[in-house]
Amino acid sequence: MTFTRSLAQSFALAFATLALLAGCGTKPPATAPNGLMDVAERPAEKALLAGIRAYDDAQYPEAEKQFRQALAAGLGSAKDRAAAHKHLAFIACTSNRMNECESEFAAARQADPAFTLSKSEAGHPLWGPVYKRLQR
Repeated sequence: MTFTRSLAQSFALAFATLALLAGCGTKPPATAPNGLMDVAERPAEKALLAGIRAYDDAQYPEAEKQFRQALAAGLGSAKDRAAAHKHLAFIACTSNRMNECESEFAAARQADPAFTLSKSEAGHPLWGPVYKRLQR
């Protein structure tokens, strides 16, 4: 299992937890909250999940297409937008498109000012130096 796949599973678990917690109040909500299945069926979020799956399966052209579709479709969450840009940065760096890699990391930070790479991601020999340069 790759780190990214566990990240996708973490997203799914977080969505499920939020959906469950939304129903734990003492009063029923006036309108039903979006559940995991509702969110996962939105075009943008569906494309993000497809992009993560394609990335995990080393299908990078398809992953790049799905991440761009997810962003164009309007991902609702800043963290989701940052994740799409992060993966696009990874793909650009491994394709030796370093200016694009840098731009995608900057877009991830713009989407979510709290965006950071994990320690292992930041230590990657291709995209780690690009990411660290933007941290200055």
